[in-house]
Amino acid sequence: MKDLFANMLRHMAWADRRIGAALAAAPDAPADAVKWYAHIVGAETIWLSRIEGGDSYPVPVFPAWDVAASREASEETLTNYSRLIETCDDFSRIAVYRLSTGAEARTSVSDILTHVFLHGSYHRGQINAKLRGAGLEPTTVDYILYARENHV
Repeated sequence: MKDLFANMLRHMAWADRRIGAALAAAPDAPADAVKWYAHIVGAETIWLSRIEGGDSYPVPVFPAWDVAASREASEETLTNYSRLIETCDDFSRIAVYRLSTGAEARTSVSDILTHVFLHGSYHRGQINAKLRGAGLEPTTVDYILYARENHV
């Protein structure tokens, strides 16, 4: 499981960096695209904190970050995910955290990591759709391209 999660994290990092670079290269990118990128990074930050037993909302779900701030936060969060996966001995461990309603939730680390990887893919697709709709070139973030480029 550790190897699978490490590979999925490498894809997430590759894809997040590509999206961040595409947005940084497009100063006229739609505001919604920038908002979704900040949301991806914010959610990754929130879920990491929950896994680690920290604040359930260390940042807002939709942080008011520009592309540069999102890219900076992303690098820190990706480093911390890498450390987490490298040192985790029990992916079935249950993380206990609070929902926005205040209710307590319990989810395994493996399910949270799976969610984080899938969640980012979904929103990166939204960002690319926004870029295309604005007449800008989207960036490919498909796993298969990552695998071919990285000989996975």
